[in-house]
Amino acid sequence: MAVSAQQLAEELEIFGLDCEDSVAEKLTELCILYGQNEEGMVGELVAFCTSTQKNHLTPEILNSFEHNFLSKRLSKVSHSASKDSGHAGARDIVSIQELIEVEEEEETLLNSYTTPSKGPQKRAVTTPETPLTKRRVSTRSPHQLLSPSSFSPSATPSQKYNTRKNRGEVVTSFGAAQGVSWSGRGGTGIIGLKVLGSPESLTGSYKFMFQKLPDIREVLTCKIEELGSELKEHYKIEAFTPVLVPAQEPITLLGRIGCDSNGKLNNKSVILEGDREHSSGARIPVDLSELTEYSLFPGQVVIMEGVNTTGSKFVATKLYEGVPPPFYQPTEEDGEFEQTMVLVACGPYTTSDSITYDPLLDLVAVINHDRPDVCILFGPFLDAKHEQVENCLLTSPFEDVFKQCLRTITEGTRSSGSHLIFVPSLRDVHHEPVYPQPPFSYSDLPHEDKKRVQFVSDPCTLSINGVVFGLTSTDLLFHMGAEEISSSAGMPDRFSRVLRHILTQRSYYPLYPPQEDMAIDYENFYAYAQLPVTPDVFIIPSELRYFVKDILGCICVNPGRLTKGQVGGTYGRLYLRRQTSHREGRQSPCVAAQVVKI
Repeated sequence: MAVSAQQLAEELEIFGLDCEDSVAEKLTELCILYGQNEEGMVGELVAFCTSTQKNHLTPEILNSFEHNFLSKRLSKVSHSASKDSGHAGARDIVSIQELIEVEEEEETLLNSYTTPSKGPQKRAVTTPETPLTKRRVSTRSPHQLLSPSSFSPSATPSQKYNTRKNRGEVVTSFGAAQGVSWSGRGGTGIIGLKVLGSPESLTGSYKFMFQKLPDIREVLTCKIEELGSELKEHYKIEAFTPVLVPAQEPITLLGRIGCDSNGKLNNKSVILEGDREHSSGARIPVDLSELTEYSLFPGQVVIMEGVNTTGSKFVATKLYEGVPPPFYQPTEEDGEFEQTMVLVACGPYTTSDSITYDPLLDLVAVINHDRPDVCILFGPFLDAKHEQVENCLLTSPFEDVFKQCLRTITEGTRSSGSHLIFVPSLRDVHHEPVYPQPPFSYSDLPHEDKKRVQFVSDPCTLSINGVVFGLTSTDLLFHMGAEEISSSAGMPDRFSRVLRHILTQRSYYPLYPPQEDMAIDYENFYAYAQLPVTPDVFIIPSELRYFVKDILGCICVNPGRLTKGQVGGTYGRLYLRRQTSHREGRQSPCVAAQVVKI
C-alpha cells in the first residue's frame, strides 16, 4: 500500500490540523501498519482530536492516538479484548499476533464443519492486519517483533545513528584476515558447547549481601596461598620469610599488594600483606626505588626479593610475577574441530538518545547475512545507565522490555541457524547486580530455539568445539587500568599489562578492593570467577578503545560496544581453525579477527 506523507498533510490541513514533518512520517507508518489509506487515517485522527480538543499535532498526541486506535482495532479481533479496550494501552505487535491466532483457531474449527470448496486454493495473504501465524513465524521480520512504542512514550529514532556513513568499515584486524571469507555456515555445522571450570554451572540466582568478614578473609587468604604455591614451584624458591622479621641478608616474601590509605595506589603508598602461614597476615611498607621495572595493582599476589634491615620497611630488589595456567587440551568428547566463525557484540543495543533498538535490528541483519556459527552477545540489553531508564520514563516493566529484545534476537535470527550465547551484565537493569552474575532466565523460549540458545553466567569459561573462550562483560580493563601503576622503562602498553595480569593472576577479577559499583559475593567468586585454564580467546568488552592482541598465546579481543553515546559502535568477528602445520610450539586456533563498525 503506497501512502503519501504529503497527501496526509493536505488532508489534515482541510480539517484545520497542522503537524510537523516527523508527525506526518509517523502517520505514514501507522497507515501501513494498520492497512489504512490517507482518508481513513485522517478521519480517525480528526475524530480523536475533536474529542480531545487538540488542533496542533505533536508526537505525544500522536502516541496517545496510536494507543486509542490500537485498542479499537483489538476490539474487533476478539470479544475478550473489547473488555480491555479502555486500558489496552501499550500493546506490541506480538500481543496483536496472539489475539489474531485465537481468532484463526476459531475459524479453523468452524470450517471443519463446512463442505470443502472444489475451486482452486488461494495463497495465504499476509498484511499488517493479518500477521504471520505460528506456522510461518520463522520468517517474521525482526522489526515486527520489536515495538519500542509499546514501552517508550517517545520512541523516536536517533538522527546521528541513522545518518552514519562508515557502517561495515573494518577498524582493526589480526592475523590472516585479508584471505578469510567472513561467512559462516549457520546451523549446518556441528557445534559443541561446554562450560568449563566449576563442577556445577551457576544456573540460578542466589542470596548475596549476607557475607561475613571472616568468610571474605578466608577466600582472599586462600587465593594468596594457592598462587604462592604455583609461584614457588615455578621459580624454584626454597622458602618464604615472615614480612616483619628483620634480616640483613636478601629474603623472599609472599603476599598481596595493597595501598596504605584510601586513595589511589602510587609508588610511595605500596604495602605488602603477607600470607597466613608465614606472616599471619601482617603488613609492611614496600620501597620500589631499587626496581627498574614493575607493574602493580591492588590485590595482586606477588613474590618479592629484597632486604628488610629494620623489620619496618622492605626494600624490593626483584619481583616475581604470576604464571598463567596451562591451555586446555581437547578430548574426544569435544569432537573433531571444524572451521568456525564467531561473532561477538556487547551492549548497549540502543543509542543514548533513543530506545528504538535500531542498532540491535542492524546487528540481527548482520547475523542473517553473515550466518556465523556462534554469536556471543554481552549485556546490557536494557542499560541501567540509559537516560529513559534512570528517569523512569518507560511504560512497561524492565523484564518485559528485555523479553522483547530476546524474542527479537532469537526469532529474528532463526533463519540463519546461528548458535546464540547470552552473557549478562551488571548494567542489565532487570537482572541481579551481583558478581559473579547468574545467567538470564527465559522460560518463554520457543522449543525450536532451545538447542541453539544458551544462557551463561558472567564470567564464564566456554569451550566451543574444544576452543576455550574466556567471557566477561565486566569492564575490567577500565577498572584495573585506573588502579595499576608501573615504571616506564621497557614496559608494554597499559592494555597488554592489564591483560597479562588477568591471565597470570588466574582470575576474571583480581582487583581488590573492587570498584565501588561492584557487589562481589566472595563465596561464589572463589568457585566461579577463577580461570581454570588459559583461554584460547579472551573476550573482554570495554568502554576503552577496541583492539585485538596476542598476550601469552591468548588472543584477547575488546570488540567495543555496539553503540557509543548517540553514534554507532563496533562488534567483533573471529575465524577459528585448528592449525595443521608441524612447527614447534603451540599455535592459536584463532586464525584471524576483525573489529567492524555496525
